[in-house]
Amino acid sequence: MKIPLLDLKTQYAQIKDEIKQAINEVLESQRFILGPKVLELEKEIAAYSQCKYALGVSSGTDALLLALMALDTGHGDLVITTPFTFFATAGCIARLGAKPVFVDIDPVTFNIDPQKLESLLESMTNEELSRVKAVIPVHLFGHMADMQSIVPVCRRFGLKIIEDAAQAIGSECPFNGAVRRAGSVGDIGCFSFFPSKNLGGFGDGGMVVTNDADLCEKMKILRVHGSNPKYYHRIIGGNFRLDEIQAAVLLVKLKYLDRWTESRQKNAGMYNQMLADVSAESFRTPAALPGYRHIYNQYSIRTAKRDELKAYLKENGVATEIYYPLPMHLQECFSYLRYKQGDFPVAEEAALTALALPIYPEMSREGLEYVVYCINEFFNPNS
Repeated sequence: MKIPLLDLKTQYAQIKDEIKQAINEVLESQRFILGPKVLELEKEIAAYSQCKYALGVSSGTDALLLALMALDTGHGDLVITTPFTFFATAGCIARLGAKPVFVDIDPVTFNIDPQKLESLLESMTNEELSRVKAVIPVHLFGHMADMQSIVPVCRRFGLKIIEDAAQAIGSECPFNGAVRRAGSVGDIGCFSFFPSKNLGGFGDGGMVVTNDADLCEKMKILRVHGSNPKYYHRIIGGNFRLDEIQAAVLLVKLKYLDRWTESRQKNAGMYNQMLADVSAESFRTPAALPGYRHIYNQYSIRTAKRDELKAYLKENGVATEIYYPLPMHLQECFSYLRYKQGDFPVAEEAALTALALPIYPEMSREGLEYVVYCINEFFNPNS
């Protein structure tokens, strides 16, 4: 049996008539840049994310870049984030001349550890604290970071929060007695619509969300080269626009997002149940903490025999992926930061043990059972 990591062809087959109609409407209108579809999608994503404002942008990476620019991040500034994330999180900080400062992760959720964040901030001098522009918690794999603990720490030190929610649209966490969605808790939230995401377009795309009218207006100007009005530039921005065709596709897919999330959650539940009997040392299934809505952008197990298991599953037709094999502080391009092996042991251990299994919404029970069968055969060949 062949099990892909993601099956976008099957998803497309179910909605292709709607997609073609939506794209054709754009083609007939000949409105391709910041047209009515983009405006409609911005309203829909803002509401879905419990935010007042949303702006469509060219990618999840550019969403982060735009958010940092809106906070006037530049040379000599510091931005605190996790070392266990996709490159864009740290890369956007460095591109602006600021310095990424890393904090180790929670061993259960893969997300930034609030206690270690607090310890870092308390250890900083006043001069260092004055240079911290923002903290970027990453809601990795679809499970939100502990914002209930992170926000008070950041506010105590007067720091802005950019939520990297590229993998977490629709995720939820408990916050001050309520339930809040990814992107709505910090000052700015950033989403990615890369095709492999739970809400994926037909190319690159992203979104920034906020409840701050001034930040929204500034990002709106920065998104179009810093011009306001057109051809008059008080600030330097970039070309960060989401195009109309991507917005049209995403509007169709957004209608199905909660249904797809429920399917992912159902698949995760079946995995958890069927993998509970795997008798392997240090084998862990992903956690979904009480009160959180995990959307399972990835379903990442952990095992000390990760690389051997990955090879075995590949031999048996099961596609997997390693997110992420080398944490940010050990990447060659960040060697100037002078971090070393052992500085963030939890992130380093995750990089050596995490393996994402197929969990796409269209996956059959037979497919799930086959993946579990292969894992059991790997760990218990003689059972």
